[in-house]
Amino acid sequence: MKRNLESDDGPIGSITRSLSLVRLLATVGARGLALTDLSRMSGLPHPTVHRLLRQLITEGLVRQIEHNRRYALGALAFEIGLAAADQFDIRSHCVPIMRGIAEEVGDTVYLILRSGSEAVCLDRCEGPSPIRVLTLSVGSRRPLGLGAGGLALLSALPDEERFSMVQTIAPRTLELAGLGEAELLDAVADARKAGFAYVTSRVNLGVSGIGVPIYDALGRPFAAVSIAAIHERMPRDRAASLASLLQFKARSISVAVKAAVFSCGPG
Repeated sequence: MKRNLESDDGPIGSITRSLSLVRLLATVGARGLALTDLSRMSGLPHPTVHRLLRQLITEGLVRQIEHNRRYALGALAFEIGLAAADQFDIRSHCVPIMRGIAEEVGDTVYLILRSGSEAVCLDRCEGPSPIRVLTLSVGSRRPLGLGAGGLALLSALPDEERFSMVQTIAPRTLELAGLGEAELLDAVADARKAGFAYVTSRVNLGVSGIGVPIYDALGRPFAAVSIAAIHERMPRDRAASLASLLQFKARSISVAVKAAVFSCGPG
């Protein structure tokens, strides 16, 4: 049964309604949402949404974007996120699954984390293949869209955010790999159609990779898992087969991370 947020009275009801707006803003990133969109998506009347937004702005959890008057998460939300991040070690919950993938497929597996317009290598696990591909060092950064993991993340973003991101990163991808805005959009379209990202000889000649996104509890792509190998070990038909495995494992990682977050108590 769908809960009627507007029927909740008192401080607890106000907190519930405010948090519903914060959750909505967390799903759309820097582009924000208009008041009418927040009202429609939350099921709350315009005056209620406006009142709650004013309170959230006062507390720093929400800000209003000056040039388009939309609402987005504020600085306090970022600060709370940083404080919470210290309590949750995402990597420790992902690495056992990554090791299992690497052993099964024989190639190098990467865990990629989104950081704004960049893809950051959080960890990697090497498989037993005698020819190993180590294209990324832990901690290294690339623009979204270059490697398989970054392209998977870029492709999974909501439409408006994705198009805006392509415009933002295109100058860097063009400089680093000769990949301009049109080529990026084509790569994104291919990834969305296939259901996984596949790149070959884009950054490293003779190296191919596949990647799939990992989603958080709000349904937003926050990370990706990818496999890289020499091209002879990663033709298109094998890539499609491995993609199914990665998608299953990505869901396992998502479940493990969510479970760790919700089970983490004080102390």
